[in-house]
Amino acid sequence: MSPGTGDLVGLVLAVLALGYLLVALLLPERF
Repeated sequence: MSPGTGDLVGLVLAVLALGYLLVALLLPERF
């Protein structure tokens, strides 16, 4: 496993979390 793999996974998880947060804020009626 390359040294940058953990950082890449963390970045992807952060982007997914931010995306979910944006959806929750923009579409509150669906939650």
